[in-house]
Amino acid sequence: MDFYVNGDKIDVQLEDEKTVGDVLKSFEITCEQNNAAVIGIIVDGKTITADIFDEESKKELKPDTKLEFSIINVQTIKDSFEKLSTLFKDLSDQMEKIPVILQKGENKLAAESIAVLADSINQFCHLAALASLFPEDFTQTTIDGMNFNDFFKEFSPILLDYEQALQNNDTVMIGDLSEYEICPRLKSISDSLKNM
Repeated sequence: MDFYVNGDKIDVQLEDEKTVGDVLKSFEITCEQNNAAVIGIIVDGKTITADIFDEESKKELKPDTKLEFSIINVQTIKDSFEKLSTLFKDLSDQMEKIPVILQKGENKLAAESIAVLADSINQFCHLAALASLFPEDFTQTTIDGMNFNDFFKEFSPILLDYEQALQNNDTVMIGDLSEYEICPRLKSISDSLKNM
């Protein structure tokens, strides 16, 4: 049997495991003991989704069975949040300058900053979802006294207004939202992630 974790081949000794499900269960316990979580499973080249998990778990192990796991651990998430903290701090500085950049007619530079903002928020949301796999490590984390979900519920309408201002090429609204609404929230995200 071939066993891979995050792309690296690992030597494993089977004990009483006879089925794919037995191995999955054992590996999950090992991950929990090491502050890690399984975020992806591939068996013999087939991605195991929730709807086929039970069916695939019943299959017997064969000498040529190939199991591939993608895992994440608490430290990796903390390190990623730290990097995002720096990124959001830099972005908040950029957002504060958007009104001046637009007044100078440097719309391309403003658009680049806005694209980075969108990508960074997507990264943050993805990482927050992964952090939810470790509630004992991340549930106390707040932004401006709010949990992640509440913070983004409050932030989302501002981002929608921002998107509309961009579509309408409303540079005054883009500038105001960048400087007075988005910039302070990015600083709050940065501070929260830095203190994690």
